[in-house]
Amino acid sequence: MRAFNFSAGPATLPEPVLRQAAEEMLDFRGVGASIVELSHRGAEFMAVAAQAEADLRTLLSVPEDYAVLFLSGGATTLQALLPMNLAAAGQAADYVVTGHWGKTAIKQARPYVSVNIAASGEADGFRGIPPRAGWQLSADAAYVHITANETIHGVEFRDIPEVGDVPLVADFSSSIASEPVDVRRFGVIYGGAQKNLGPVGISFAIVRRDLLQREGQSRADIFDFRSHLAKDSMLNTPPTWNWYLLGLTVKWMLAEGGVAEFARRNARKAAALYMAIDGSGGFYRNEVDPAVRSRMNVPFFLRDAALDKAFLDGAKAARLIGLKGHRALGGMRASLYNAMPETGVQALIDFMDDFARRHG
Repeated sequence: MRAFNFSAGPATLPEPVLRQAAEEMLDFRGVGASIVELSHRGAEFMAVAAQAEADLRTLLSVPEDYAVLFLSGGATTLQALLPMNLAAAGQAADYVVTGHWGKTAIKQARPYVSVNIAASGEADGFRGIPPRAGWQLSADAAYVHITANETIHGVEFRDIPEVGDVPLVADFSSSIASEPVDVRRFGVIYGGAQKNLGPVGISFAIVRRDLLQREGQSRADIFDFRSHLAKDSMLNTPPTWNWYLLGLTVKWMLAEGGVAEFARRNARKAAALYMAIDGSGGFYRNEVDPAVRSRMNVPFFLRDAALDKAFLDGAKAARLIGLKGHRALGGMRASLYNAMPETGVQALIDFMDDFARRHG
């Protein structure tokens, strides 16, 4: 019996996707070899790659005036590539910091742009999002960067901020495809795939095509978005197995009803878990402003931290894994990505209720 895996990433994948990948592992659709052994230039993999892009465009309603790139690595790599491609050397770029990964994005960008921290929630322990009215945006910024969902701190933008004519760039690693999003409100949507879209090792960037006309900074060909686009994301040998699994995952989401259906499921899952936390009489607590609580990543703390080990051991025995909080925050964290079924969340709630009764 498979456990319910609440890990933040690498994260749980849909069981039908894993089963199909297992069935095709040794012999990909009659070719006589595994997809991981086939050339990325061969007809078989080229078809897989093209279908994955077409399906992702359908899933996210990506307009034709946006390019879709699949790149090796994760969001942190893209956080360095963004200023290289979108900003002149030393040009200002605005960053709104709502958690750990917003700070990481700044660390990657500082060598290439003049970072302006337009707003930060750090003084409040990243428990909320600074109101848009108080943001101090630059007059000539290359872009404004936000983290759509903070995987560690459990803070999520519930509305797309208005930033005028400056392109809005957003790290969607942990909330992509969790609900419908108007892609046209953004200049770039990017992220690692290992939460909702597939396995670790491959990332995505959805870039408004006019932004690719920017000269950017002096950079090697391998760091140039335009070069990757010209070669259909195969400027170098891509992570073919990861791309294949991403394609299977996206196709599974479409078959399940697409982002509108997952938005409904995710809303139910998150509401049930937050209700269990808030209704525990203080045994569990979540410290995030309810208006911006993440639907994907729910950090919570036990009233007595001395019980943390017993909680995790008991959860593991109940086939609930991946609940230990990130070292930057501690406590617990339940990640409720698209592949986490509602039955898994209910199993966690039942365990939490029982644990509180026994230790409260």
